[in-house]
Amino acid sequence: MSVSTLAHPAGQRKSSAKFWLGMLFVIAAGIGLAWLGAGSLRGKTTASGLQFRTIQAGTGPLIKEMDGAMIEYEGRLSDGTVFDASAERGPQPIIPAQMIPGFREALTMMQPGGSYRVFIPSKLAYGAEPPAGAPIPPNADLEFDVKIGQVVPNAGLMVQQQMQQQQQQQTPPSSPPR
Repeated sequence: MSVSTLAHPAGQRKSSAKFWLGMLFVIAAGIGLAWLGAGSLRGKTTASGLQFRTIQAGTGPLIKEMDGAMIEYEGRLSDGTVFDASAERGPQPIIPAQMIPGFREALTMMQPGGSYRVFIPSKLAYGAEPPAGAPIPPNADLEFDVKIGQVVPNAGLMVQQQMQQQQQQQTPPSSPPR
């Protein structure tokens, strides 16, 4: 009889194998639960390629394209360089319909009072033609931290109506034909 046979009788080897299989199961379950629990940290990627993560959920209805919103934000390039921020100017008024496609899409997934992080691929930002004089290079991906303040439903429509009224007031009436 060998020493290993005496040290590990047959019944003990089976329970040892069960123990290690059980440990592997517990570890795998822990990893799976951690992955599922980290879902809010990963965020989601839309069909367009926009990556969106909720930092702090807001309340109320989602922002619509023609709503007006007061936002605080910081925009960064992929290397972390800040190209624009509202910190020194305070909250800024925006209308989603007037923003670049990626920012417009992201805003329509936000609620008042919420904080969000958004990654906008170049094709949804400025692509190969950024605004002249902007610190954004061609084909740059953009990342924004955004906090939503007050939202005014249909503010964009109100602005359009005001502009049309001003144009009508500035246009001299035509004289009647003689």
